Amino acid sequence: MSESQNNSPEDLQVETSQPSWFERVTQFFQNEVKDQEQLLDVMQEAKKNNLLDQYSLTMIEGVMQVAEMQVRDIMIPRSQIVVVERESDLKTILPTVIESAHSRFPVIGENKDEVVGILLAKDLLTQINNGESNGFNMREILRPAVFVPESKRLNVLLDEFRANRNHMAIVVDEYGGIAGLVTIEDVLEQIVGEIEDEHDIEEDTYIHEHSNGTSIVKSITPIDEFSEHFNCEVVSDDVDTIGGIVIKALGHMPKRGESVNRYGFNFKVLRASSRRIHLLEVTRVVEPEKNNSTEEQTVEQDGHSTSVKANDKQI
Repeated sequence: MSESQNNSPEDLQVETSQPSWFERVTQFFQNEVKDQEQLLDVMQEAKKNNLLDQYSLTMIEGVMQVAEMQVRDIMIPRSQIVVVERESDLKTILPTVIESAHSRFPVIGENKDEVVGILLAKDLLTQINNGESNGFNMREILRPAVFVPESKRLNVLLDEFRANRNHMAIVVDEYGGIAGLVTIEDVLEQIVGEIEDEHDIEEDTYIHEHSNGTSIVKSITPIDEFSEHFNCEVVSDDVDTIGGIVIKALGHMPKRGESVNRYGFNFKVLRASSRRIHLLEVTRVVEPEKNNSTEEQTVEQDGHSTSVKANDKQI
């Protein structure tokens, strides 16, 4: 018997190499998927091996995130909804449509909890072209409103949007009150990232001023450019952008509708994802008086304001 045959299995040392990426992927899809973390690990390795680009990886992560998120996580809060009253005439509605630049508007009865339908801005064109402003009847052009609960999963909502060819839904809370609204664009942005829409400003422009005294500001606006535009002094050693100022002031990644007062301005989050702020609405306010050690800043979320104390230092 040869010497190798006399060796026990414990004495044999077998050199094994790490499985290749292709072998790992093959093995992964042959076996039962255990969790999302395992899938993401494989996708990350695919990107490292140039088999998957960053955009595709971001979309995969977005799809997985959408399956875990609920409508309440991305909805436009009630306080930020632009509505049209059912009894309004055409002359009253047109300035609202033009100023907001939205394409769809919830139509309400006596209050915001009574949503009676959806008005499409394009439906007003026929009324204008036909010179029917005097005989305008809102009820004739109303579209039915779709209502969804705050707890609905985003992947389910997206399927419903596609199946029904709908673009907007009114979000209701557990008591039947209006909590906000959500659009198909809001859901898609969780997957593909920011989509240019009616709120967006020119690519090479950071700040756009409205006639009502508010300004729409990109979160990536450099602090020095913001200070120069508004003739103010915003200074920070920790962050470089206005979005960074807002995140630092709030102490967390804000959701749409949250706001904070800093440096004599109110910063309201218009657009945000789970990863970053996109757009801010900026309004000049009277800054609260400061004492020697602390300053008070107002933080608002979903229309409810609270005051918090912050250390008297620059952020």
